[in-house]
Amino acid sequence: MQRLVPVYFLLLFALGAGAQPQAAPRPLYDDPVYHGAADPVIVYNQQRKKWWMFYTNRRASVPDSTVQWVHGTRIGIAESSDGRKWSYVDTADIRYRPDAGYTFWAPEIIMDKGMYHLYLTYVPGTFRTWSHPRQIVHLTSRDLLHWEYQSVLSLVSGRVIDASVYKVRDGLWRMWYNNEKDGKSIYYAESNDLYHWQDRGKAIATRGEGPKVFRWKGRYFMIVDAWKGMEVFSGSDLMHWEKQPERILEHPGSGTDDQAIGGHCDVVVNQNRAYVFYFTHPGRRKDLPAARYSFEDKRSVIQVAELKYKDGVIICDRNEQVIIHLKP
Repeated sequence: MQRLVPVYFLLLFALGAGAQPQAAPRPLYDDPVYHGAADPVIVYNQQRKKWWMFYTNRRASVPDSTVQWVHGTRIGIAESSDGRKWSYVDTADIRYRPDAGYTFWAPEIIMDKGMYHLYLTYVPGTFRTWSHPRQIVHLTSRDLLHWEYQSVLSLVSGRVIDASVYKVRDGLWRMWYNNEKDGKSIYYAESNDLYHWQDRGKAIATRGEGPKVFRWKGRYFMIVDAWKGMEVFSGSDLMHWEKQPERILEHPGSGTDDQAIGGHCDVVVNQNRAYVFYFTHPGRRKDLPAARYSFEDKRSVIQVAELKYKDGVIICDRNEQVIIHLKP
């Protein structure tokens, strides 16, 4: 019996060591094709039983001294079993390509009654400047990979980007988006079925992109990319929003490729914990900026941090290790 005791404890130690959770890597994900992952959205793939990350696949590795590399983009897909370790899958098969040199940005995906709905920013070409039309297009899919065109949404202007959709209640969905014609303010629209949308006008008179709406800790939150960190708004009814004093993801982190401001995010609330997935341009750190339009200046990666709710505001320490294991 005395000879068996050490073996028993060694076995327990080995099992315990193997069960220890690991922190998410920094960066969380780097697109292997163009190294320009941005604007992530996370969704659970019911068929594959894995988490899928959709993202704007910016062409950072393409030599260019204009903004053409941010156009001509497809939507990349990465896969994870737990939200911690991600691997490249493919680009989404989006069956809406009416123009040569088309551009896809900022995917937003909602699942309802077995159908996935994609609200995608579409630009009709590959351009060297920012002064071109943008629309939000609706597509649907049963498998998250192949997407069928449904409609171009009729919204307030011909320059709209970055949809965020939330189910208010049965029979009512609300979409927030950026209206570039009005100083890049946040507008909203409503739908009873996810197919037909009616514009409702301005939601927040703030200048920013990539609104993300979610519910956590008994309140609704909207995070907006203000290009100097993230503005955080909260409210109780999805109509009236109050901005908290401090931005998040504004100050440099210490992790690999995390010294620049955080950009256009998604938030996943899972097991009552909230994780913010955001992108950074590592070469745009203020203390050591890369040469303009160089690969280091253009490349971007996805990072993750955990949100905390303290004294009525959201805070985020991007230097904390993130222990993440998303459940279906």
